[in-house]
Amino acid sequence: MTDSGFDLGLGDARQAGVFFVTSEDLDSLAAAGRDAALGVRRVDLSGCENKASLMLRLATQLDFPDSTGRNWDALSDNLRDLSWLPAPGYVLLLDQGAELRRRDEAVFDTLLDVLDEAAQFWAGQDVPFWAFLALDEDDFEELDAQGP
Repeated sequence: MTDSGFDLGLGDARQAGVFFVTSEDLDSLAAAGRDAALGVRRVDLSGCENKASLMLRLATQLDFPDSTGRNWDALSDNLRDLSWLPAPGYVLLLDQGAELRRRDEAVFDTLLDVLDEAAQFWAGQDVPFWAFLALDEDDFEELDAQGP
């Protein structure tokens, strides 16, 4: 049994990936990630209006090296490295994703692609990499209606 009393299987790299949740789920996911001995980082996306503000927020809250560029390639490279955050796996909790999606859907979609690429990279290394983006419940219905 884990310290929190439940095991979500976050240590399984084959199941890891990018998932939509609600903000209310983030505390439980953080506890489960810590129980699995994974590196847990929470990033508040509120106020991110565009790519520039998103890049700054991620670089700051994920402690990217100072030399990091502020572009999609640099984000992808950093998420596939994380050597400055040594851990047997990673859980990224991205709160207020709905706000970013409403402000700039293209940036939101590209972020999803970059996170998915990172999860696939780490799965190939047998390292769990989870990204949980908190959305509003209305967003789930809209995304379901859009389909894959």
